[in-house]
Amino acid sequence: MGAGGGGERKGNIKYWKDVKVQGTKMTEMELGQLKKVELRKVWKNEARDFTTWLALEENLNKLSDEIGIEISLEQTEANVGKFNVDILAREEGTDRMIIIENQLEATNHDHLGKLITYASGHDAEVNIWVVKQAREEHKQAVDWLNEHTDDKANFFIVRVEVWQIDNSKLAPKFQVVSSPNEWAKTIKKSAQQTQLTDTKLMQLEFWTEFRDYLINKKSKLRPRKAHPQHWFDMTFGHSKAQISLTMNTKTDEIACEIYVHDSKEVYNGYFEKKDKIEKELGMELVWMGLPGKKASRIKIIKGSDLDDRKSWNEEFDWMMKTAEAFQAVFTKYK
Repeated sequence: MGAGGGGERKGNIKYWKDVKVQGTKMTEMELGQLKKVELRKVWKNEARDFTTWLALEENLNKLSDEIGIEISLEQTEANVGKFNVDILAREEGTDRMIIIENQLEATNHDHLGKLITYASGHDAEVNIWVVKQAREEHKQAVDWLNEHTDDKANFFIVRVEVWQIDNSKLAPKFQVVSSPNEWAKTIKKSAQQTQLTDTKLMQLEFWTEFRDYLINKKSKLRPRKAHPQHWFDMTFGHSKAQISLTMNTKTDEIACEIYVHDSKEVYNGYFEKKDKIEKELGMELVWMGLPGKKASRIKIIKGSDLDDRKSWNEEFDWMMKTAEAFQAVFTKYK
């Protein structure tokens, strides 16, 4: 028994030596220090520095990714009576007006009043308040606005932060603090005006779940919010065309298409490269020049039993992969 005990003790000693070695290795690892940077050290002047920075396309895209709305700049310091809204923009694909009010401090009553003034002055449907910190009373006020207005008035509070690891490049980060509840507002609107049909409700649910699917899969596609309609549009960097996904409950079909708004020149440019595009996609497309109409379409159609909700994830996967392929290929020929 003594020998057995000695062997056990020896094993324990070896075990603790291993732990010590492992512990030594971990303490020798060089880990950086993550630190938050004061906003005023990055942008000294709110209007001249921060607004100018945010108005750049790549930075508006960061904000777009956070709130899920495609933002296209119209102008900075847009006039509303005696005041100037920091950024005036539009939502790509819908032309809804967007205002962005910046505040590199904690929220206050003055800027909340300006946000509402600018919203009414430009009849903006999307109103974004970018701030350093959201006080609870102002978050409650914006939540109240979202709860008591229809889908023509949408308010966001977005916190902006800047982070750095040791002496690395500065990294800005946006985070939504308050946002509209799109599903609730759509249902509220339908109750006030006219009830949504079963088909419209199904469309809204389908696109809402599809949008969540894209986000969960970390797709490169930039989804917009869901609406009770048969189509779901996404931009792909072309000013005169967009990717449009459609669902047809009457014919039990889903489709992915390039929708060209009003340019036969753009459509014909694609059509001239038809063979190359179809070869790269590995798909045979339906080319719809639609003579006599402003719009043109290039699409692929797939049969689907949309009433079978258990199959929706399968349809979401096809839509996502097809739209991603369209984005990758058609971007080359725009």
